[in-house]
Amino acid sequence: MTPIDFLERAVRTPSHESVDAMRDLLLDELVDHDPAVDDAGNVLASRGSGRPHVVLNTHIDTVPPHVPANRDGDTLHGRGSCDAKGPLAALVAAFDRVQPDSGRVTLAVTPDEETDSTGAHALELDDVDGYIVGEPTSLNACTSARGRFQGTVELDGEGAHAAQPNEGVNAIRAAAPVLDAIDAYDAERGPSRHDELGPPTLVATKIRGGEATNRVPSEATVTFDRRSVPPETEAEFFAGFADRVGVAVPDDVTATVARAERDTPFLEAFHTPSDASVVRALVAAGAGSPRPFGAATEASYFAADAPTVVFGPGDLAVAHASDEHVELPDVERAADILEGALSELVG
Repeated sequence: MTPIDFLERAVRTPSHESVDAMRDLLLDELVDHDPAVDDAGNVLASRGSGRPHVVLNTHIDTVPPHVPANRDGDTLHGRGSCDAKGPLAALVAAFDRVQPDSGRVTLAVTPDEETDSTGAHALELDDVDGYIVGEPTSLNACTSARGRFQGTVELDGEGAHAAQPNEGVNAIRAAAPVLDAIDAYDAERGPSRHDELGPPTLVATKIRGGEATNRVPSEATVTFDRRSVPPETEAEFFAGFADRVGVAVPDDVTATVARAERDTPFLEAFHTPSDASVVRALVAAGAGSPRPFGAATEASYFAADAPTVVFGPGDLAVAHASDEHVELPDVERAADILEGALSELVG
């Protein structure tokens, strides 16, 4: 296959509301490799046998709205061109080209990455020695990424007439110490800076409260966003933050820290050593030196299982943008780098 031909067809195929058409396109492209679809909608194909076992992963869903494909010379514009159909095209091309004689390569393409990651969470693969996750990294080998947790602080006071505020407990007023606790959380816990990813962040992103303009509000909600760094886990953060909020709010207000509704685990922070074989193979084949990835990624689901690298063509800065695009020579270069890395690992 040629990655550019597949990519142009892929970007012309909307996948922001349903991935069915995009999945069918991928299955047609992989027909010679006996692809299968599991119960979670993941597309799976494998070549070779035994160990080492390298898994190529990316996703086929895109964020709304759909942006039609438009080619301008060596630049392809359109939704998904960068995130992540450009990386997908490079992965599929490398998978098609490699001839494993001392190991196995599995292509595992997931749906639902842009929302709840149900495909990646359900993915079950045995004896994996390394993962390469396709995302726009400008052809760098990204070996770490922050995690992303979201939640709310629910504040319950007691309503009253605004003319007699002392008869109630103002839930909105209680949001002030919660905001202070958010701002001071990491400083109070002590240094937690990661060598590659820097410090974690915690920020309030939404606030809601009140029932009427002439009533002391009985309820308020503060929504927060946590970007974690290793070794912090989701469970550790929510437990620690709940303790801090409990100390901060007045005794007459009930504060409940709640995880955002999600059927799958949040994306955790991860870090892969730069001397892992999958990292060294990518760099030797032409990928840029190891560095962090700029966004949370499903790679975190795999990093606990085996060394994991995020790699692909495209600039993360234009992903999800109205002018999303990818440079076609970079897609071809990514396919060549992946082919070279796979040849080193399983060829």
